[in-house]
Amino acid sequence: MSTTTGTDDAIGLPEFPADRDARCPLAPAPEYREWRETGGLRRVNWNGHAAWAVSRYEDVTAAMTDPRISAEVPMQQSSMAGAQMFPRMDDPEHARLRRMLTKDFTVKRVQAMRPRIEEMANEFIDTMVASGSPADLVEAYALPIPSLVISMLLGVPYDDHAYFQDITSVLMSRTATEEERQKARKSIFGYLFDLIGKKEREPDDALISRVAREHLQEGQLSRETLAMNSLILLNAGHETTANMIALGTLTLLENPAALARIRDTDDPKVVSAAVEELLRHLTIVHNLVTRVAKEDIELGGRLVRAGDLLVMNLAAANWDPDFVSDPDRLDIERDARGHVAFGHGVHQCLGQVLARAELEIALPVLLRQLPGLRLAVPPEEIRFRNDMSIYGVHALPVAW
Repeated sequence: MSTTTGTDDAIGLPEFPADRDARCPLAPAPEYREWRETGGLRRVNWNGHAAWAVSRYEDVTAAMTDPRISAEVPMQQSSMAGAQMFPRMDDPEHARLRRMLTKDFTVKRVQAMRPRIEEMANEFIDTMVASGSPADLVEAYALPIPSLVISMLLGVPYDDHAYFQDITSVLMSRTATEEERQKARKSIFGYLFDLIGKKEREPDDALISRVAREHLQEGQLSRETLAMNSLILLNAGHETTANMIALGTLTLLENPAALARIRDTDDPKVVSAAVEELLRHLTIVHNLVTRVAKEDIELGGRLVRAGDLLVMNLAAANWDPDFVSDPDRLDIERDARGHVAFGHGVHQCLGQVLARAELEIALPVLLRQLPGLRLAVPPEEIRFRNDMSIYGVHALPVAW
């Protein structure tokens, strides 16, 4: 399918995503309120392409379940011959590939992993404390937990986590050059092809080995597709949760009553509700969920032409007063279920059960183990990730 949007059409349009306000960096960009209130859909420049930014909760959920709107966005398809990206496909092929991966992310599987995740959290805190205060919470705690978990789940050596994080920082950067991206892709795919070959020779019970055994060797998917989707899971599995742990901690440090409620409760339902509200409130995936219209449609009172690109403004949708009342207030007692931080519809995040578990464990463990946790620098010195496709902080210096 061709798209009617292009680089020439994007000139002069507002950039998407808009940078968050340095005076209020935990809130969505202030422009989004106006976008919601004046038509809901706004023409924007998304990575050099003209697109519709969809900012109302009702419009986002409608767009992500409308069969006339496709996930197969032309400029986001794999550039590697023979590779299919399951998040960028429509059913039935999307469902076929997704089913190959889902058994490793079920509620039952994640429940069984919880004790080990809690052990990891305590171990990383012990190491951080032994190294002395202050410390960078991102490097010492927020990033290692999900990196180790996804490495175990996929069967990727954790010793290589620094390499993956370097690759991910390039692929997720909004300022990296295409040459830098191509170099990173070539490197990581070479690594993953070698790893898949090793798993075929020396099988284990982890995801890559299982999918190779059950589907690759049976001819149901290509080696390129297995490598591509392993990379997607590896990137998403550590990048999103790591930024939520760090940004969630910062948010709670600025909301001491909410922090105390999470720290002092022994009710898992309270922690679960708090995590849902943090996911809604922060909405760190602000640049990645795109769609393309397969035919002329009306959305949010606008005519969207066949081939038009749409980008889901998840942060704006989660702060829509038609979704929750008083959306700019962090309220961990509210029912925030139904938020779109993990997307919506059949393409909802495959790893959302695991991400929730990691957050429900990592935040309370941190707050209970270090009751005197505080920022080690003035808030204005914290560097936020407006330059990345996943929002968060580049570092979070803390003391205790």
